[in-house]
Amino acid sequence: METISEVTKTAELSLALHCAYKNALKTSEKGPFASPGKKWMEASRRQHCGCKLKRFHLEEMTAENSSVTQFILAGLTDQPALRVPLFFLFLGFYVVTVVGNLGLIMLIRLNSHLHIPMYFFLFNLSFIDFSYSTTLTPKMLMGFMSKKNIISYAGCMTQFFFFCFFVFSESYILSAMAYDRYVAICKPLLYTVIMSPHVCLLLLLGVYGMGVFGAVAHMGNLMFMTFCADNLINHYMCDIISLLELSCNSSTINLLLVFIIVTIGIGVPIVTIFISYGFILSSILRISSTEGRSKAFSTCSSHIMVVSLFFGSGAFMYLKPPSILPLDQGKVSSVFYTAVVPMLNPLIYSLRNKDVKIALMKTLNRKIFLEGV
Repeated sequence: METISEVTKTAELSLALHCAYKNALKTSEKGPFASPGKKWMEASRRQHCGCKLKRFHLEEMTAENSSVTQFILAGLTDQPALRVPLFFLFLGFYVVTVVGNLGLIMLIRLNSHLHIPMYFFLFNLSFIDFSYSTTLTPKMLMGFMSKKNIISYAGCMTQFFFFCFFVFSESYILSAMAYDRYVAICKPLLYTVIMSPHVCLLLLLGVYGMGVFGAVAHMGNLMFMTFCADNLINHYMCDIISLLELSCNSSTINLLLVFIIVTIGIGVPIVTIFISYGFILSSILRISSTEGRSKAFSTCSSHIMVVSLFFGSGAFMYLKPPSILPLDQGKVSSVFYTAVVPMLNPLIYSLRNKDVKIALMKTLNRKIFLEGV
């Protein structure tokens, strides 16, 4: 296969021969008394002047049609004085995220009384939070400490794919957790029958299946786009909106596809969660005792906080007109669902959950006992 430079040289040679032949013919039309030397000089002069512009256009077209091989991430800020403080701030966020989510995963795994559907979904939520935080945060931290944060085209597409996969998966795992709470409160006697291990596994397959759908749909949208000259992504990650701005052939159809895909990823789970909590609220209001109502509300409070943080920040970023929130402000708001929410989720579920506190105390006491022996 010929390289771009070889194609350019071949095209230039063809143009030169064509121009020389054409100009020689024009010169010969001046009459039979024109000298051959003058004819050739006239043809050469016209060739040089006439083909220079064509050569310029050829080089310009070659540059425009060659795709970029790497991108530059602009980062969260362009102020050098803020880079080091932000580095340590987000490093702290990431450490808390990793320790909190992996700790919650180990806690659920080691305590048999937490092997119930509610904590089965919480186990997977922690895994998703840890995974998509790890997909984004290390590259963000590198950007704070480097003058030019470069990411290859393949690396950018890989980061974008896994980010979409884990974000869609989180949306639907939160929806599955809302359904689990609905069954536990509205149909407590049938809870073990409805939320059987087989049903939980099917729900989990649906969660990750929708994650694959979201990632593949967004990637399919990007595959039809061409990135030409500008390779500066005005974000700290490979985000779909920023990539659309760089594309040479993006259109309103691409934006419409993004809106539809995001609506499926955010809108459908939100509707499911609202319906579930509508039934839950109706059942709680029918409980006569104050203690029973308080216990039912406390069961759902942690989940409601997580849902509000995640979907609120995500919808604010993607389901709004560009004129309302400029991209520079949008990437700041995206920090909430990419860095803050994964950090807060294990804290919310551990600090407000009695079963998790008991499991933590048992695990710590067991460790102290084993060390004493």
